[in-house]
Amino acid sequence: MSGHSIVERNPATQAASQATGAATGPEIERLVALYADRKATVGVVGLGYVGLPLVKALSARGFRTIGFDIDRRKVDQLNAGKSYIRHIPSELVAEIVAGGRFLATADFSRIKDADAILICVPTPLTRQREPDMTYVIGTTEQIAPYLRQGQLIVLESTTYPGTTTEIMKPILERGGLRSQRDFFIAYSPEREDPGNPNYETSTIPKVVGGDGDAATRMAAALYSQVVAGVVTVSSAATAEAVKLTENIFRAVNIALVNELKVVFARMGIDIWEVIDAAKSKPFGYMPFYPGPGLGGHCIPIDPFYLTWKAREYDTPTRFIELAGEVNVSMPAYVVQQLAQEIDRRFSKGLNGARILMLGVAYKKNVEDIRESPAFKLMHQLEERGARVDYYDPFVAEIPVTREHPEYGGRRSVDWSPAAFGKYDACLICTDHDGVDYDALVKAARLVIDTRNATGKVTEDRDKIVKA
Repeated sequence: MSGHSIVERNPATQAASQATGAATGPEIERLVALYADRKATVGVVGLGYVGLPLVKALSARGFRTIGFDIDRRKVDQLNAGKSYIRHIPSELVAEIVAGGRFLATADFSRIKDADAILICVPTPLTRQREPDMTYVIGTTEQIAPYLRQGQLIVLESTTYPGTTTEIMKPILERGGLRSQRDFFIAYSPEREDPGNPNYETSTIPKVVGGDGDAATRMAAALYSQVVAGVVTVSSAATAEAVKLTENIFRAVNIALVNELKVVFARMGIDIWEVIDAAKSKPFGYMPFYPGPGLGGHCIPIDPFYLTWKAREYDTPTRFIELAGEVNVSMPAYVVQQLAQEIDRRFSKGLNGARILMLGVAYKKNVEDIRESPAFKLMHQLEERGARVDYYDPFVAEIPVTREHPEYGGRRSVDWSPAAFGKYDACLICTDHDGVDYDALVKAARLVIDTRNATGKVTEDRDKIVKA
């Protein structure tokens, strides 16, 4: 066994697990030992910002991994030893491919070769802000024909409580095999934070909840070899609720500071200065920061998964929904502030105005554009007749996205402060490090700063407007 730990269940969790009537016996112990001894082959479905770091962590601990993805370009690139994610070096991919520890494939019949299958596929929202389970259902249906006895299937994608047992389990049982008897399913939420240098997959504890005690034990045995610690809970639904709680906590607090930003701005008070002073209190306060809207694969989405599921139980989620409304309104607030400043300073409207957007990634120092508020800002500005260019050192070209395919192929302008003066305003959407904000402010006519990126700029501050 490794030095990584499994956090013991509390008595309530133990009792709940024993009450499930889960299968027991030598076969269960053999399967648990298979993971504990790192002799299992692990399949990872979905080789994006969650799946590929998971492959990295599994390979580092000696597991043989098979990566599954429907995007053949990703498959070919990985098998050629090349990475498409900045914080996963190509040298590492080349090493684990050459060493026989990793193979990428689009052939789902290879599912039968894996002892455990970890599912890391997208769970977006529909345009009506309801859960879109297309990828989870499609992946489960692709796995089902190749399911064999003894396999462990773990969903890592963010979702609402009940998905693992209410949606996945019936699909997997169509062929006659039964959960807790022939195969085992569990939920363990991903906790990736792309671009965070302080944490990676192996250093972040994992929460695990299974359909029965045996599934929980197997998933815990697997993850305990890979991550810093495992926390087991009484059910898959509980583990699903943990993930939602973590990100709803963040969404609600971000909504709070976004609302305070608007109120304090009317009073002539800088929200960033307020937060900086408030965080000096060593207890009872945790800093959260405002922005132009929410981005990423979790925080803009997770609250709506719970509000949707809560309707099934006739339970209102007024607090969560209000926070969602505040955060969704932020791009419009930023555009309005920008329009007002252009009108006040230059006596013109947005129609025909030239805007340079600084950053289209959803957070700083990553190339990840999922759910980025930049696209909502671009859309609203262009709807009002503005001409928008962007600069992002991490995103040379915007890929085609489901929500905003019209921006696919648009390329970043070069970094050229001398040319920035031709724009009516520079709008900072993403506060990447390494950008010379002093030079930007000096060259620009107007800077709308949504991230306090210019907080340390000392000259020409009259050009800067916080929004």
